[in-house]
Amino acid sequence: MDKLILVRHSETEGQHEDSPLTKLGVRQAQSLASFLNRSGLEVDRIISSPFLRAIETIKPYAMKKGMSIEADERLEERILSHDPLDDWEEVLHDTFQDPSLKLNGGESSDEAKERVISLIDELENDDCGNVVLVTHGNLLALLLQKYNREIGFYDWKRLTRPDVFLVQKQGGEYTVERIWED
Repeated sequence: MDKLILVRHSETEGQHEDSPLTKLGVRQAQSLASFLNRSGLEVDRIISSPFLRAIETIKPYAMKKGMSIEADERLEERILSHDPLDDWEEVLHDTFQDPSLKLNGGESSDEAKERVISLIDELENDDCGNVVLVTHGNLLALLLQKYNREIGFYDWKRLTRPDVFLVQKQGGEYTVERIWED
């Protein structure tokens, strides 16, 4: 892998895996396609969460480039709990403070990070060029911790929909740069 382009999905109707993009989200997906085209980044593979909102976010770009979208479950959003949570944002904050915290039917921060990093490890050992990964806010923040351990809850809160980060190796070290222009 040469460069990794990490994308958070556009605005969506809800949190269910089959939730479609809003009308604004559809426009954001078109803007994302134009942005990626203008970026000058050559893309060799597109791998996305299988959730509809992630696929719909990258689809306009993939269509312009004539590329297929590979779905990978390791990019699915992390489930905090199978029980409804009125205070889900407070619980999410707590999971950044205690990465082993796990609720009923949910996944801890550690488990979610391990899941997504297994994909990154595969890509790092593969000569696959530049890869776009499309995922969700919480998982994206956890993935960014691989490159910057200081990423936390408040960084998650500042993520936009969509959002784009460029990860590349320079001089043996990884650099992460937010490249999305709202």
